[in-house]
Amino acid sequence: MNLLEKMYTLIILLSVITGLALGNVDLIRLNAESIIVPLLAAMLYITFLQIPVEEIMKAFKNVKFTYTSIAINFLWTPIYAWILAWIFLGDNYALYIGFIMLMVTPCTDWYLIFTGMAKGNVALSTAILPLNLILQLVLLPVYLLIFSGMSGFVKPASLGESIFTVLFIPFALAFFTKLVMRNRQQLKDRLTSISGRLPIIFLSLAIAAIFASHGQLLLDNLELMWKISVPVFLFFIINFLISQYTGKLLNFSIPDRVSLSLTTLARNSPIAIAIAMTAFPDNPLIALTLVIGPLLELPVLAVVSSILISLFRKK
Repeated sequence: MNLLEKMYTLIILLSVITGLALGNVDLIRLNAESIIVPLLAAMLYITFLQIPVEEIMKAFKNVKFTYTSIAINFLWTPIYAWILAWIFLGDNYALYIGFIMLMVTPCTDWYLIFTGMAKGNVALSTAILPLNLILQLVLLPVYLLIFSGMSGFVKPASLGESIFTVLFIPFALAFFTKLVMRNRQQLKDRLTSISGRLPIIFLSLAIAAIFASHGQLLLDNLELMWKISVPVFLFFIINFLISQYTGKLLNFSIPDRVSLSLTTLARNSPIAIAIAMTAFPDNPLIALTLVIGPLLELPVLAVVSSILISLFRKK
């Protein structure tokens, strides 16, 4: 775990504070929004570049784990997220949509760090990672259209354009880049080494730009940020218990139970933020809501890792 990864929550918090401060400068506040989407697209391109999509078939070698993980992440979790959003956030549609977007996108990168820390099956978690990516890219617009009901809040055309701009194009470019470098291992290794820290840097710059251009909206709605923390913590607590009970019921090994818990807890806030900024440009409160995710998530995953280590220490 490198220094940037250890300080992930602090970096995001500093990005928020920096953005709020820069928002007091008129020139920056009026122009910051124009660089948000390019920064997020660049971040996703580099992130996709590091995901071994070509190894997706390895996930199916452990059929029981794969289908269990898919069932929890893409069947149970969206329904549970909708229930929590309906109960706690139904009176504020921006928070409602933002919360659902965050919770239906399982993490595709740094949750592996916590899997290793908690003595989980890192190889298995790595194998399931590209499958999680493909499924969330396909299903995120479906979830949004289903759970938005007939409100008209989510417009299919805008959502489709957003998916194409900030997800499909970076994904296709990353796939093409890896195809070109397939027989150039030295160049591939050098690029991987250089790009490892860039996603966090691009994300923090994008968050600073978001808060520079829309920070006043957050300051005017601070009580809403506290409001979303309740369903977020309930999500983590219940899904942790469900993943552990399911793993035990299906006789998963201890490392596999650790992997199941972490792949069903960690969320992919960068993808959700990228979609929010392009699909809902007139409602920045959704993106501001999504920034709360990583601020809460990293400490929670650290605590979960410690709990898992303690839970299985004597087994």
